Amino acid sequence: MADKPLDRFKHSITYGNIWPYVLILSSKNEVYAYTLPNKMKTRFGFKPNKIMVYVVLYKLEAGGYIRSEYKERRKYYTITKDGRRILKSLKKVLSILSNKI
Repeated sequence: MADKPLDRFKHSITYGNIWPYVLILSSKNEVYAYTLPNKMKTRFGFKPNKIMVYVVLYKLEAGGYIRSEYKERRKYYTITKDGRRILKSLKKVLSILSNKI
């Protein structure tokens, strides 16, 4: 028997919000967009589609949370100071929520 509320919650904090995972991965090393879905599968246990990854990368870059740099013909992404700030804030929010559950 599936637990639909739990399944919906898991979906919303993974596939529904992949931006934290992009920031986490780009905070360790520069990342290449094409490899991000597989890196997310390996590290976090879910694999978003590539189109969603590109949409999120675009929005994060437009917001100033990541920056891109071309190396040869590939575009790599790294977290910015604002990205680190928002990731730190997210960790605090999750910690507070976790402690209240």
